[in-house]
Amino acid sequence: MSGHVVSLGCRLNIAESEAISGFLAEGPPTVVVNSCAVTAEAVRQSRRAVRRLRRENPEARLVVTGCAATIEQDAFAAMAEVDAVVPNSEKLKPETWTDNSVRSNSTTSTRHTRAFVPVQNGCDHACTFCIIPQGRGSSVSLRKSEVIQAIERHGGVNEVVLTGVDVTSWGADLPGAPSLGDLVAAILHAFPALPRLRLSSLDGVEIDPLLFDLITQEPRVMPHVHLSLQSGNDMVLKRMKRRHSRHDAIDLVQRMKAKRPEIALGADLIAGFPTETPEMHADNVSIVRECAVVHGHVFPYSLRPGTPAARMPQVDPGLVRERAALVRAEVAEQRGKWLQSLLGTPAQVLAERDGTGHAGHFATYRVPEGTPVGSLVTVTPTKIVEGILE
Repeated sequence: MSGHVVSLGCRLNIAESEAISGFLAEGPPTVVVNSCAVTAEAVRQSRRAVRRLRRENPEARLVVTGCAATIEQDAFAAMAEVDAVVPNSEKLKPETWTDNSVRSNSTTSTRHTRAFVPVQNGCDHACTFCIIPQGRGSSVSLRKSEVIQAIERHGGVNEVVLTGVDVTSWGADLPGAPSLGDLVAAILHAFPALPRLRLSSLDGVEIDPLLFDLITQEPRVMPHVHLSLQSGNDMVLKRMKRRHSRHDAIDLVQRMKAKRPEIALGADLIAGFPTETPEMHADNVSIVRECAVVHGHVFPYSLRPGTPAARMPQVDPGLVRERAALVRAEVAEQRGKWLQSLLGTPAQVLAERDGTGHAGHFATYRVPEGTPVGSLVTVTPTKIVEGILE
């Protein structure tokens, strides 16, 4: 092992970690923690990862990068386990990781059956709970040609996932301000043999008409839409400085499913946001039911120093955990009904390394023994075992 990268947090970090792994391929033994700062708990997990990896790799050089290392650079540099800290602005420069040779910025995946392709970085918004813009900076988009070249480097994978900090803002900083729909259409045109294109988390208010049409009408765009909802209550959304209302979210989901009923909805939701009342929490639970959220990322609110939300009246931490558990329970109920509805229906599944795989709507299936990793296979499930369709 010349280089080992541990990635925490978002899909963009996963894609960037793959690039860093390529830079480390021929260098001295190095362990890299690609940290996350989306919540205070994420920062704590990053610190724990640093300590654990130092114990497991006492002779290796240990480097910390990512959002937590960028926002709290001095604190990570002061850790006895850390040899160096690399801010986000430097982590995708080959010369950061190599002394004498510069390798191409390849993001070819060596650990995943699908290709994670970053198309955008940074964020121009100011959600009151989020510190990520401080770690990532303003939104910067890759040009269409750069995205297409990045996909070409993956060499014929069966699924490409477009990632970023605020993916739906792609193009706003480019000449002519193209939309994400323009980019998706260009990818589908450039790679007519690509069977599956998946999108990471989307901001519903930024879904342009072309993107809406592609999501709801193009079979090669996966019927798996993950929305950055954050809350189901209008007052909480206002205090978060989100740009959509509860009605906006529900209307978008209804319009999508009217055109493509098989769409499976995912959502990010925060439980126990400052000032949240029992009635506001009830709206958080009910939007899961109204939108049939089956892929839920439910976060108990975690106070993040340096954000406006940290200065708001806080909800008791125990109550925050209780509310998060109730939102997760509603997601689990919706997911259970959805999985039952998939029994007996054939699905095309992308085989992974552990004997399972994901269908287009991102349900997990057991694949036949011996199925090549990264290949597509049709599975007709007859039962559900521990959340896996078999």
